[in-house]
Amino acid sequence: MAISATRPHIAEGLPFPLGATWDGLGVNFALFSAHAAKVELCLFDDTGERELHRVELPEFTDEVWHGYLSDAGPGTVYGYRVHGPYAPEAGHRFNPHKLLLDPYAKALVGSLRWGPELFGYTLGATGDDLSYDERDSAPLVPKCRVVDPAFTWVAIARLRMRGSAPSSTKCT
Repeated sequence: MAISATRPHIAEGLPFPLGATWDGLGVNFALFSAHAAKVELCLFDDTGERELHRVELPEFTDEVWHGYLSDAGPGTVYGYRVHGPYAPEAGHRFNPHKLLLDPYAKALVGSLRWGPELFGYTLGATGDDLSYDERDSAPLVPKCRVVDPAFTWVAIARLRMRGSAPSSTKCT
């Protein structure tokens, strides 16, 4: 589903279920992060090559950032940029220049291409992995795709085991 050219309107949504969930009318996006200061949802074209929109998830409930896009549906391609402290010595390496996959994504678009832009720090810099890299990683990483979780049996033929007769599904 292509996202419209106009800036999408994002509502509060729900903190559950985690991931991108299509409900038949729109998509709820929910991402856990206890220490993030802000989470941006990045929407891409169908190929995942061009970012179309970037919208901030408006709500934070029980350490889950969430929002609902009525303009989105199955096929929507997305990723996240997460803002927060960059304090490697304390275990925090938030870097909004790095596009992140949804850990609950059910489908991906594209493939990973290795490059120095993938690292949150600058390779070979003074301070080694304590440095901060501001290059965008989006061109090198796969993106997530929203799926329709419904499975309809309309086009599926009845399954039969080899050598068995059709069975009755009638309950007695």
